[in-house]
Amino acid sequence: MMSDTETLRDEVRAWLAEHWDADTRRAKSGGSLPDWMDQVVAAGWAVPGWPAEWWGRGLDKQSVSMIVNEFRKVGAPGAGQDRTNITANSVMQFGNDELKRKIIPEFLSGRASQCLLYSEPGAGSDLAAVRTRADFQGDHYIVTGQKVWTSGAQNADYGLLIARTDWDVPKHEGLSFFIIEMRQPGIEIRPINQITGDSHFNEVFLDGAVVPVENRVGDEGEGWKVMQTALAVERLVMGDGAGERRQGSAKNNVISLIDIARETGKINDPVARQEIAQAIAYRKLNALNMLRAKQEMAQGSASPIMSLGKLAMSRILHEDARVMTKLLGAASMLDGPTHLLAADINYRTANAYMTSIGGGTDQIQRNIIGERVLGLPRETEADRNEPFRESRAVTG
Repeated sequence: MMSDTETLRDEVRAWLAEHWDADTRRAKSGGSLPDWMDQVVAAGWAVPGWPAEWWGRGLDKQSVSMIVNEFRKVGAPGAGQDRTNITANSVMQFGNDELKRKIIPEFLSGRASQCLLYSEPGAGSDLAAVRTRADFQGDHYIVTGQKVWTSGAQNADYGLLIARTDWDVPKHEGLSFFIIEMRQPGIEIRPINQITGDSHFNEVFLDGAVVPVENRVGDEGEGWKVMQTALAVERLVMGDGAGERRQGSAKNNVISLIDIARETGKINDPVARQEIAQAIAYRKLNALNMLRAKQEMAQGSASPIMSLGKLAMSRILHEDARVMTKLLGAASMLDGPTHLLAADINYRTANAYMTSIGGGTDQIQRNIIGERVLGLPRETEADRNEPFRESRAVTG
């Protein structure tokens, strides 16, 4: 007699065999990627841990993991977004029913994209000190302020915005969370040029931009709590290697280390072998930690464990780049199209800093781990309980 898990696995495999071509990695029905994602959503595979009335199947975390693995085996995208989709998860947990119906399907299908309007020039390490304001006027808010280090703002349909709606309460209590349309008057985007030659990050200036009240996620003043969930999902994704995948490399980083050692004649060098083994160990350990984090995310937790994974991936990328550079030796000083391996390693070295900054800097992750995982004393914040209007962030 088959178990419930075996029955579900057979159902997933049969559905994939009917709808997905594993050889071409395309939907058998043709169409665009969003068309395929619509099929995944309709079948309940996109967010299988959510209730059936909200596009899910109400499954436990082990079943969700199994579904994600079956999709991964055949190269099919779209499953398990109840762990990885920042906007959908934030709205699902805190949004009202009307906002869920309006926003979530767009993001599960991939027809809508988001950017994260969190950090400001004066509010990075102390994110609760944001000064972008959202003033309520009738049935909408007027937003004025500046954001920085915003990835993908040029192409985003919506921004996940944290803004201050009350200046007379302590800083964490006066924030609200919104989903704002990016393509509107009052929003100016300026790319930031990175050392890699990319411009993933941007400055975003908001001057009279409008966001309807129905696009507020959670109650007014609940923004800090909502943002913690959004950040937890982002850190989970980054800890799983999103920054590395953005490089577009066709190879896994660990395999690249071994290939470079062979190519440079150092595959039998005991020191090189030890460093490569250490790099593999870091990845294996982080993979186990990410399994823990995904299980907690499936249960609706914004656990600080996500910070461990995010910090670990930052270390992995920097360490891999260091070992690659050492293996290549003096040739690592070369660059350009005639020295592709050196160019790739140099790109990886510089690009590793993106993971060190995005989703909260490495230093912020260490603070979170120290306070919430290890139970160390909190860093002193003299203005934590003062009305924000009277805090140092405003008065200087």
